[in-house]
Amino acid sequence: LRTTLSALGAVAVGLVGCATTPASPSDDATALARSDWARASLLAPDGVWEHHVFPQRRPTRYTAGWHQGRAALHADSDAGTSAVRMRLRVPAAELGTLRWSWWVDALDERYDPRQRDSDDAVVRVILTFEGGRERWSARDHSLSELARLVTGEPLPDATLMYLWDARLPVGTVIEHPATGRIRKLVVCSGPADLGRWVDLERNVLADMAHCFGETPQALTGVGLMTDANNTGSRARAWYGPLALTRRRS
Repeated sequence: LRTTLSALGAVAVGLVGCATTPASPSDDATALARSDWARASLLAPDGVWEHHVFPQRRPTRYTAGWHQGRAALHADSDAGTSAVRMRLRVPAAELGTLRWSWWVDALDERYDPRQRDSDDAVVRVILTFEGGRERWSARDHSLSELARLVTGEPLPDATLMYLWDARLPVGTVIEHPATGRIRKLVVCSGPADLGRWVDLERNVLADMAHCFGETPQALTGVGLMTDANNTGSRARAWYGPLALTRRRS
């Protein structure tokens, strides 16, 4: 049981889609929701950005403002981990591309998304999906039920994380050690683009097909997470506005 709960904790910390504890009163959620960065992020007409923290974990500090000419969300993690998330629902038939930008000044080569004890990331963009769960293993079902008991929500059918890694080449796909329903995709690698805005655009369904070999029913959440808790280090970054293009049926 201890091993299973430990695995659940690792999964929960790595998931934006998994339920979390509401932000503390010191976090100005209203300022985040009304910020220029939030208004410039075009994901869902009625979507609201929320800061969520994980039980018994020091949160990352997220502050909306401006950075180098762009509305931006500043993430500052001092051995912490927490997420900024927007819940939404976009059917797969309407999913187009996801556009965003991020700014990173320094990478930490101790971070390794393949290892549970060093699975930190200076920047992550995380997507959660709804599906039929027919591909789930018995372990996945057990983890989901434990997550529901601990946090109030089951695990999403699938979770895809976009990462900037210090060493792994772009295109690397990493399966979470606790469950195959979480995959990580390296979309930036190495120090060449440090200290500037990096613009990215990803075809969501193509990435799901590449990483999972399947098509989801719907996108259910978009999140951002800068974390440094596993290595006890410091991570800082800026996220530009996000935009989701939709296909006409």
